[in-house]
Amino acid sequence: MTVPVVEMLDVTKEFHGNPAIRNVSFDLRPGEIHSLLGENGAGKSTLTKMIAGVHEPTKGQVQYLGKPVSFSSPQEALENGIAMVFQETNLVPSLTVAQNLELGNEKLLNRLRGLYISAQQFLQSLSFEVDPTALVSQLGAAQKQMVEIARAVRHNARVIIFDEPTATLTPEEKHHFFNLVERLKNDGVSIIFISHALEEALNISDRITILRDGMHVITDDASNFDRDTIIQHMVGRNLTDELYGKDKVKRQTRPLGKRVLSVQNLSMGSMVRNTSFSVFEGQVTGVFGLIGSGRTETFKIVAGVNKRNLFHGGEVRLDGKPVRYRVPRQAILDGIVYVTEDRKIEGFFETKSIAENIYSGLIGADLNQKSVVSYSEMAALAKTWTDRLNVKAIDNKSKVIELSGGNQQKVVLAKALVQKPKLIILDEPTRGVDVGAIAEIHELIHELATSGLPVVVISSYLPEILSLSDRILVSRQGRIVEEFSIDDATEERIMYAAVH
Repeated sequence: MTVPVVEMLDVTKEFHGNPAIRNVSFDLRPGEIHSLLGENGAGKSTLTKMIAGVHEPTKGQVQYLGKPVSFSSPQEALENGIAMVFQETNLVPSLTVAQNLELGNEKLLNRLRGLYISAQQFLQSLSFEVDPTALVSQLGAAQKQMVEIARAVRHNARVIIFDEPTATLTPEEKHHFFNLVERLKNDGVSIIFISHALEEALNISDRITILRDGMHVITDDASNFDRDTIIQHMVGRNLTDELYGKDKVKRQTRPLGKRVLSVQNLSMGSMVRNTSFSVFEGQVTGVFGLIGSGRTETFKIVAGVNKRNLFHGGEVRLDGKPVRYRVPRQAILDGIVYVTEDRKIEGFFETKSIAENIYSGLIGADLNQKSVVSYSEMAALAKTWTDRLNVKAIDNKSKVIELSGGNQQKVVLAKALVQKPKLIILDEPTRGVDVGAIAEIHELIHELATSGLPVVVISSYLPEILSLSDRILVSRQGRIVEEFSIDDATEERIMYAAVH
């Protein structure tokens, strides 16, 4: 038998006395792609963070190359050949792409020109189109993820852990990523792949391990799984119909309300160009477009995050009244709430508790009628929303950064919904979220629209757009170029509009 590169023996990890991982055993073979699957909160990230030196096991043992190890930090793990690409990027925003790639390998003296040339050649070899001289703070979520992946590969690690690496990538970028993973495997690199995209795991994996509620459920060859069996092991039931099997009749009979938002000839530099559309009460308006199509930038203008051109910037009308927001707070006070695609950077206060994050939404909307913070009101509000959205946490005093990605997203949604929006814009609401939480978020979106709220859902995933939407807008090169009713929409027609 080949000695595993990594082996975990009956590992348990507790936080505040509560186990996140319980008596789990796991092994990674040389040159293997091993997918780790499970719902949010199942313990996938916790398990791999023990391998990568972020956490130390409470009980049990981690072995690397046949010897017990206990890395005190990710840097120590990296020095020993274990790299992790985290679900939420861990780059330094104030440094350039090239400088971030070099972090941990810096020389005593560095020439920027040489650094940029080297980084450019390396990124091109990975087929990643990222400017090495750009500040990371200026990059979109997809490009940041490419830099994270490139940084892990650049360190020549023997083990690379990818935690949701494809969540922000376009189909073409995913194609380059999977080619890269195959090259790494052929070079003898062992890979742990965490993803909520089950088809990706089935296609790329040699073996699959499934966790549920912090415990090991099954490990087997990937060829012995299909989508339905994976979901059944993950959640104990089949969720396929719940996720993308909503019948069209239910959505067609949802009554069309009044026009809430009207946008005419909206423009912002080269990103948004002379685009027009409307949003109606009681509808889910789906917005699809490839990365760089201007879909997010368009709705950030509506929400006051971005500013449209001062002259010839077009017009935005809310309930028939012209509006122009300088800051998001003005839009929030008018009832427009935008839920960002990048929850870690823009969505929550990571060092604050669940209760404090949800209550901050109330403060931002001027809905707390007291001059001082009411901790009893904060606790009651947090309990109401964590119960409604089924947020899994030790308690409401837990810091949001300690939660799984799906539970973080639920907190962000709760923070938005306490503001009692008249229009809610959800940008990639299920990115990095497991199948169980996706079903819950989809159900919440349907409930909001059925109650009469206008809901905008921006998504890169066509089955999600088709499942949720009453009407679909397609964005291309800074403009809304096509509108489909749910009866007329197909994946082929939508994609054709997005690329031609």
